Amino acid sequence: MKLSPHLPSLLLAALVVTACAPQTSSNSSSDKDEKTGTLRVWLFQEVGNKPKEKVVDSVVTAFEKAHDGTKVDVEYIPVETRAQRVKAAFNDPSSAPDVMEYGNTDTAGYVKDGGLLDVTEEFGAWSESKDTDPTARTSVTVDGKVYGSPFYVGVRALYYRTDVFDELGLEVPRTMAELAATARKIRAAKPDLYGLVVGGAYTYGAMPFIWAHGGELATRKAGSYASAISGAAAQKGIKEYTSLFTDDNCPAAKCAGMGGNDTVTAFAAGKAGMAIGGDFSHTAVEAGKVKGAYAVVPLPGTSAGSIAPAFAGGNNIGVLKSTSHRTLAVQLMERLTSKRTQAAMFDAMGFLPTFGDVRDEVAAEHPYVKPFAQTLAAGTKFVPASAAWSQIDSSLVLPTMFQEVVSGRKSVAAASGEAAKKMDDAFGSAG
Repeated sequence: MKLSPHLPSLLLAALVVTACAPQTSSNSSSDKDEKTGTLRVWLFQEVGNKPKEKVVDSVVTAFEKAHDGTKVDVEYIPVETRAQRVKAAFNDPSSAPDVMEYGNTDTAGYVKDGGLLDVTEEFGAWSESKDTDPTARTSVTVDGKVYGSPFYVGVRALYYRTDVFDELGLEVPRTMAELAATARKIRAAKPDLYGLVVGGAYTYGAMPFIWAHGGELATRKAGSYASAISGAAAQKGIKEYTSLFTDDNCPAAKCAGMGGNDTVTAFAAGKAGMAIGGDFSHTAVEAGKVKGAYAVVPLPGTSAGSIAPAFAGGNNIGVLKSTSHRTLAVQLMERLTSKRTQAAMFDAMGFLPTFGDVRDEVAAEHPYVKPFAQTLAAGTKFVPASAAWSQIDSSLVLPTMFQEVVSGRKSVAAASGEAAKKMDDAFGSAG
């Protein structure tokens, strides 16, 4: 979702939207394709929304000028009312917008609910789409069909205290094993700091450990998904991550309940030597006590020089199936997610572009972007493209698994086996 300090709350809200959306919908594809009239657009209302509005207003002005007889009505939807609005839109086409911004983990759920238009043909014919990075493309794809256009992407990397590393004579970790060892050296030398601050409820910070060891969250099976979280490779990653919740790094009593916001807040406040944070965490860290005394590198993988696969979060913009302005709506979607707009949105809001060439340009101008661009270039991962994911995520299946291991209540095998069963039940109910 958003590349700003409040990204995690927006992600949670987006998942709540999906969880509250109807399982079936009366919505059906409109047989109209009107070439004039009013296009309704719903976008997310951000904290400090004015810069976003300025960019969107520019796009809208140019679009209206290029399409005589067309007006674009943009509404910014407050986080607290989005669930009700999306539910109503899917059930009642008369209340639905033509174009809508949504969290990329919601794609499959919205497709199942019958809300999004299949734009595979148009997206494929759009000249700029060829430069969309693969993971961003995956985030708008369900069963081989495209249901929107990526708007921006967000990934996580390793933040570390340069002052602490210099004082203790530490080298930047090159592997996950070195990461754990370095974290413990920091904690031993400075007991008031977490070595690497981690969170038992930090799902997207934990996923790279699973993927780096060759594990997967789930695999495709007979048109659906089957959990792979209890596989041998995934268990290695779970063990690697949960081994960090110890008194010599990040005590379980304090860290087991932490989420992503908590870990970044702790690092920004000078309470940790290292943290896994996103490009969207940059503003919060810059505003904290560690300003000027930190650096960022890609999170290392299991072998020296490798980069752990990161979860690629972000937002998409799609066209609702009920639109009576299909052609115009798709064209507006393309304008709102174009290279030019994404570059402007980065300047205005810090949203990281989904186009590789545009991202390289902003990284050249803004050095802090480089490790995140490197992480994206190394290959990222995404959640299963299933409507079940919102249920799995909102039910805290993976955090519960991590916390059961960290607390000692269950072994990695037992906890991952139980999580796998819950995931399979969700996949089964989603179809």
